[in-house]
Amino acid sequence: MQVGPLNHVGVAVPSIEEAAQNYRDLYGCTDITEPGEMPEQGVRYCFVNLPNSQIELIEPLGDDSPIKKFLERNPKGGQHHVCFEVEDIHVAKAAMEEKGAKVLNEPRIGAHGTLIIFVHPKDSNGVLIELMESPKAGH
Repeated sequence: MQVGPLNHVGVAVPSIEEAAQNYRDLYGCTDITEPGEMPEQGVRYCFVNLPNSQIELIEPLGDDSPIKKFLERNPKGGQHHVCFEVEDIHVAKAAMEEKGAKVLNEPRIGAHGTLIIFVHPKDSNGVLIELMESPKAGH
């Protein structure tokens, strides 16, 4: 198993609307998706589309959001995770576990509509890694 392209960098923020405006005003980003919600993951999200990648802005959705503690430690927000594409999420999960890495969840659908897993930061130099199954043709 080898990672494919960088898909996006996840940035936890206290307010998606304020963060999106900051990307517009400060960096001239104009292609920003409308916010969506993933209640099962406890987040609101949107994507800042860039020529070669995306920034995923994520905001807590409810008090039990997994990013709530992150924002308590980093009240202005910050880099939350880095996401790489993989061909097959089940093969990737098995490979990570075989190599001794701690996978934090079973494969589930992420914001791009494909299966994702997260690998614990302790196994990746302190960075939370999201592995995302590459979208198939026609999706």
